[in-house]
Amino acid sequence: MNPAYDMTYRLERLERGRAHRVLAVEQRLGGKGINVARVLSQLGTYACATGFADHTFAAAAAAEFPADFVPALPWVRRTVVISESRDGTATGLWEPGAYIHELHAVDRLRDRIEFLLPELKGLVVSGSLPGGVDETVPADLARAAVAAGIPTVCDVDGPALKVAATVPGIVLMPNQDELERLTGVVAERPEAVVSAAGALVDAGVRAVVATLGAAGIVAVTSDGAWSASLPEPLAGNPTGAGDAASAAVIRALATGDPDWPTLLTDAVATSAAAVVIPVAGEIDMTLRDRLTPTIRVTALDMPTPEPRP
Repeated sequence: MNPAYDMTYRLERLERGRAHRVLAVEQRLGGKGINVARVLSQLGTYACATGFADHTFAAAAAAEFPADFVPALPWVRRTVVISESRDGTATGLWEPGAYIHELHAVDRLRDRIEFLLPELKGLVVSGSLPGGVDETVPADLARAAVAAGIPTVCDVDGPALKVAATVPGIVLMPNQDELERLTGVVAERPEAVVSAAGALVDAGVRAVVATLGAAGIVAVTSDGAWSASLPEPLAGNPTGAGDAASAAVIRALATGDPDWPTLLTDAVATSAAAVVIPVAGEIDMTLRDRLTPTIRVTALDMPTPEPRP
C-alpha cells in the first residue's frame, strides 16, 4: 500500500564522508507487493497489484503489469539500494512515504479488493503503510479474504503486524526482528522461532513462515514445524528476497492444502534466486532450479502445551 520507485546505485565501494562516482543506476517501479507480483509472473502465475499511488505511478504500473492502484498519494517515495561490486554488500535507504489526505481512499481500496475476491486464489498484503492509513487496514483486508476462503499472506511490521496476528486463518511472514518485536521472544535459533510462533498458531493463526536471512526459513503450523536452508549462504542483495519467498508461499497455498516441506524448499530456493539479482522483484530462474535439490529441510519439535489450570 506504500509503493516506491526502487533506485539501485552501483559502486565499487561505499565509503562514508566522501563523494562517489556511481558506476550504474537502475530505477524501476517497486514496493513489496509489486515485487511479489513480478516474481509470481516469472513463475508463470498471474497476479494483479493494487494499493495506493499517485496518478503517474498508477499509470506507469498499469502499462507495465496487471495493476489497479487507487491514485490517492500526493507523491510516491523512493527506496535506494547502494550495491557495492567489490564484495556484494547492499545498503538500503527507505523514504517513509507520503501522507494520504483523501477521506475515502481506504474505502476505495477495500472496494477494489472486494470486487476481486470472487476471482482470487490467493492474496498477499505486504509492506509499510503511508501516513493517514490506520494499522488495522491490512488485517481488515486479510480478514475479508480469509472469510471468503482465500489463502492470505500478511507481510507487515509494527502495530499492523500485531493486529494482523489476531486474524484467524491468516499466514504471517515476519522476519526475525519482526517476530521478536511481536512476541517478545529472542528468535535466534529455529527452536526459539518455533516457541515464539507456536503461541500465535495456538491463538488461531494458520501458519507463521519466518524468514531468517542466511539462516533460511522456519514454518510453524498446527500440524508441525520445519526449517529449510541452503547448504551455504549466497552473497548479494537481500532486498526483495523476502518478497520472493512470499510469492512462492502464496503460489503453493493457492493450489490447496500444501505439503509444507515442499513449500519451504521452493520458498528458500526462490528467495535465494532473488539475492543474486541486483534489483528487487526478479529472480534467477536457472539458479532457482539448480538450488532446489540442495535445500535441507528439517522437522522441528513443537513445544509441549502447558496444562491449563
